[in-house]
Amino acid sequence: MTKIEAIKPGPKPKKEDGTPDKRRRVTPEVQPKHPDLKPHKHKPGDQK
Repeated sequence: MTKIEAIKPGPKPKKEDGTPDKRRRVTPEVQPKHPDLKPHKHKPGDQK
């Protein structure tokens, strides 16, 4: 039987020189490039 492992959240990886890897972060100076999610619209008669 194959063992299934979940993806574990954890600290961001650090580069070889010890500084944090910034590729996965949205910093304040680049925040305008990342718009917020659009509001979700439900169809008429949908309960959720």
